[in-house]
Parts: sequence; structure tokens; C-alpha cells
Amino acid sequence: MQQFIHAPEQAQLPLFEAFLAQPVLPGLKASELARKNIQPELFSELTLRGAPGHCHSLLAPVLRELSEEDQARWLTLIAPPSSLTQAWLRDAGLNRERILLLQPRGNQSPLQLACEALRLGRSHTVVSWLGSVNATAHQQLLRAASAGNAQSLNIRLG
Repeated sequence: MQQFIHAPEQAQLPLFEAFLAQPVLPGLKASELARKNIQPELFSELTLRGAPGHCHSLLAPVLRELSEEDQARWLTLIAPPSSLTQAWLRDAGLNRERILLLQPRGNQSPLQLACEALRLGRSHTVVSWLGSVNATAHQQLLRAASAGNAQSLNIRLG
């Protein structure tokens, strides 16, 4: 009797690569939304769990697409993890000329800074790493996003 030995050859990797090859978040393109007369969600949340390298690989195309928005406003990153360095942004193919990286100063919290960045309206999207967002924080982000005609995206790393 002949035995077949099946060695897994990273079966998930081709699916993962195929996912990354697809356009990400086409609904966030402001020009497409305007043509369809659809209002974007003001607050979204993305939860990533797993090895940091895999989480970064999933996050890269999302941030890349947001950094390529055809608007004159910024993609603002509030308190990103230390692993999202300038080198990582460059290697991930982001348009660094359209990105602001901001860290809270003094007694300012990341939530306060995110709300301020949203309220000012100089960013089309403010991406923050606030962890779990309670109902009060959610409402603050919604009000600030509405005031600044911007979108808030919170990244939760598990």
C-alpha cells in the first residue's frame, strides 16, 4: 500500500496574497461616493489579531489606499504603534507626502488629539489606535468627524 504524505505548503499564504492583491476599501473613495450620492460612515473600526507582521501586511493596503486619496486633505495617523516607522510607511508604498503622523503631547490623550484632528477638517481620514472605544468616545469621534467633514478609523490590535 502506497502512503501519501501531505505536507502543508502554507495553504493560507496564497489566499492572503490574493486578498492583498485586491483593491481595498473601494467605498472610501470620496469621488465615487459623491457620484453615487452616498454618505460615508463617519466612524469605522478595524480589528487585527495575530502576529505583528501579518497585521502590518493587512494594514498596509488600507493605509496605502487612504494615502492615495485624490483630495487636497491629509491622511492623519494618531498615536500609531512604534513599529509603524517612516521606513515602514515607505516600504509599504504609502504616499508619505499626504500623511501626518501625530503623537499626543503633555496631558493630551490620543482620543483628544484624534477629535481635534477630525474637527479641524484638514484630514479626509484620521486613523487612530485607541483600543476599545466606549460609547462616549464613539460619540465624541462622530461629532468631531461630522464637524470636520472627515472620517475616523480606529485600528484595534488584538
